[in-house]
Amino acid sequence: MNERVAYLNGEIVPESKATISIRDRGFLLGDAVFDTTRTFGHKIFRLEEHLDRLFRSLKYLRIDPGMTKDDLANLTMQVLEANLPLLGDDDDYWVTQRFTRGSGISQEDPSTFKPTVIIECLPLPLKERARLYRDGLAIVTPSIRRTPPEAMSPRAKMNNYINLVLADLEVKGQNPDAMAITLDINGNLCEGMGSNIVIVKDGAVLTPREQYVLAGISREVTMELAEKEGITVYQKDIDLFDAYTADEVFVTSTSFCVCPVSTVNGTGIGTGQVPGPITHQLQQAYSDLVGIDIVQQYLRWL
Repeated sequence: MNERVAYLNGEIVPESKATISIRDRGFLLGDAVFDTTRTFGHKIFRLEEHLDRLFRSLKYLRIDPGMTKDDLANLTMQVLEANLPLLGDDDDYWVTQRFTRGSGISQEDPSTFKPTVIIECLPLPLKERARLYRDGLAIVTPSIRRTPPEAMSPRAKMNNYINLVLADLEVKGQNPDAMAITLDINGNLCEGMGSNIVIVKDGAVLTPREQYVLAGISREVTMELAEKEGITVYQKDIDLFDAYTADEVFVTSTSFCVCPVSTVNGTGIGTGQVPGPITHQLQQAYSDLVGIDIVQQYLRWL
């Protein structure tokens, strides 16, 4: 086998054969949900928690998955195990499950659709992101605000990412090396594409309230680790003043785990140390938890 495989609607097929209808509502309307975990040392991480979040997203969008969480977990492991022989010893995968409402025209009764189900693996971009662990991320807040929960809850992980895509495009147009972190409609720090933001101030860790962001599993893990390390954690509104005057800033995400931020809108953070001491402490705790050095997995590519 020299091609990765994916699960599509009851079959495990080569990725090149995993095609969907041009009438699929996930493609036409973004009418779909997904979730993504990753492997560490080729072992999948917190699959149960990711599937719990996925099924909450399915319920929010009123999509019947047509299978149980146990069914989906078993299929996920089959796809991962089939793809592991193509993975380098020091590399790891993103592992994604995706459900669309199915194929049909918008005038049809959505309850009559049969969902499209996809499970796939993609190697993590370790080489492309390696320098970020050495230099830190440059964060820029775009003019585009995050979709408010009054319009569409950010707590469901949906295919409709256009709000975050436009924010990222605006930032990349100014600085191709920067990452967008949106503000909410009240001007508080919110989130980026697949990433949560965390600041460190006076020895405590602060992150935006869950109502306004997708509560990342990596965010949750980091908060758990912080509490075990004796670090106080707050979920609260955080504005740009808080970020500019923070001692440290970092982002959490499935691929990044814990990645330091060096600047916010061009303003240097803290003393300029990358990573800061608490960020470094949490990186080490994360590495101990998952059984590999998450920082060195990236830095070895430099």
